[in-house]
Amino acid sequence: MAAGVAGLGLSWSSKLAQRPNSTPSPSSSSRSSGNCSIKMDVSVDEQKKTFTLKKSEQAFNIAKPEGFSKSRTVAGTGARCNLVHLTTAITTTSVFKLRLSKREFHGEWPLAVARSSRLPLLDQELMPGGVNSPVRAFKSVGGQPIIMDSVKGSKMWDIDGNEYIDYVGSWGPAIIGHADDEVLAALAETMKKGTSFGAPCLLENDLAEMVISAVPSIEMVRFVNSGTEACMGVIRLARAFTRREKIIKFEGCYHGHADPFLVKAGSGVATLGLPDSPGVPKGATYETLTSPFNDISTVKNLFDENKGEIAAVILEPVVGNSGFIAPKPGFLEDLQKITKENDALLIFDEVMTGFRLSYGGAQEYFGVTPDLTTLGKVIGGGLPVGAYGGRREIMEMVAPAGPMYQAGTLSGNPLAMAAGIHTLKRLKEPGSYEYLNKITSELVQGIVDAGKKAGHAFCGSYISGMFGFFFTEGPVYEFEDAKKSDTAKFAKFYRGMLEEGVYFAPSQFEAGFTSLAHTSEDIKRTIEAVEKVFRQV
Repeated sequence: MAAGVAGLGLSWSSKLAQRPNSTPSPSSSSRSSGNCSIKMDVSVDEQKKTFTLKKSEQAFNIAKPEGFSKSRTVAGTGARCNLVHLTTAITTTSVFKLRLSKREFHGEWPLAVARSSRLPLLDQELMPGGVNSPVRAFKSVGGQPIIMDSVKGSKMWDIDGNEYIDYVGSWGPAIIGHADDEVLAALAETMKKGTSFGAPCLLENDLAEMVISAVPSIEMVRFVNSGTEACMGVIRLARAFTRREKIIKFEGCYHGHADPFLVKAGSGVATLGLPDSPGVPKGATYETLTSPFNDISTVKNLFDENKGEIAAVILEPVVGNSGFIAPKPGFLEDLQKITKENDALLIFDEVMTGFRLSYGGAQEYFGVTPDLTTLGKVIGGGLPVGAYGGRREIMEMVAPAGPMYQAGTLSGNPLAMAAGIHTLKRLKEPGSYEYLNKITSELVQGIVDAGKKAGHAFCGSYISGMFGFFFTEGPVYEFEDAKKSDTAKFAKFYRGMLEEGVYFAPSQFEAGFTSLAHTSEDIKRTIEAVEKVFRQV
């Protein structure tokens, strides 16, 4: 595939008049399964209703308390309950149900306690910040964090019944659409045999064969449970293979939350404005060198200043955790040349770009083959997964074949393997990536045109089903350029788009994603909403 980045003003044409037949849809699918039928619990009125996040606010306040008492009196009842064993279930009929066993609930069960109006605002320390990943707390955009209830195709529904066209895609995995019928059917069938074996299963072999045949750099692969795990393992492997300690990473590139990578990182660290994280020992980052992205001269200088000490260079070949930033022409090729000249390894973190830019990932798209690769997101079909792989001579150092230790209780989990297999099968069908490119082109061009027309400093670009935009004139080549974006404007834009039923990532410093489930109507509705909101920002 010819490498290229679509930016401002680039048009794209295709012979495709409509989505490929394999494309799933929120309302219908050309591919049905007798084993799995999905029915949404959320009904959406044809007439646009008033946008409200009342239930999300109630649920979020419960999940994010100010103080915490394990034994707490239920408001208005005099009864006490053990919060360690209390769970809150929120339904789309606006009922909050508190489930407690008689052993844990001391006193008569108050029927009225089930209703949200009588729900006690429990002392809130269930989860730090009320979320399990920082960006979900809406710190950078303000407003009420949203509690989602269900997903299907290109849509999401929150617990207030609001419908959204989704461009987050569970942060990348939902490339064929949410809750795909075939994936759900495969999961249902796999679960009949169990959810986890703690032993090898044939599904691992099947997915491994698919990954190895697709990704140019991978001759052997090790499955793990997350992108962070994959990046931890691959750096340990690079150090073991080269017998060197130092690594080079790029400013704004995010490789998970392991200590060695929390140096000038992107993603949530960028959103929170933290240069790194408390709790990371100086020794953990001492061997981590940094360079601006797309700056080959700094990389050369780092190699000159640390001759014979650098084990590897790791990067997102297309940055997705500082917003969307593509490599300049020749940058990846130059990195490949420099690492070879210095007997260091080149590592592509393709957790985000793998099977996203093309079936063979960014390395196939740009025609540059690294020594090692990390994967995640798409290869799990929406379930927790990660992987790292590369040349056989390097991978044979991983235990038990070699001395470099790495293990995991749920690695190769059959459910994740099954979901990944069926996701990759769908992506391999003809027309998939052409369709992703087409709809993303229409989306980004429409957003950029609307921003310019409304008089905003604005730029945007995309590759295949991955995109981003910034409230700055651009171009954006590195993290420092991205930080020039008007984040206050982005926050207003973001909140306005929510009210119009469009869900982008709640941070200026995150990429967006399209899927095979997005329709021309989705794109049209999104651009109409964008035009309206831009006039109000």
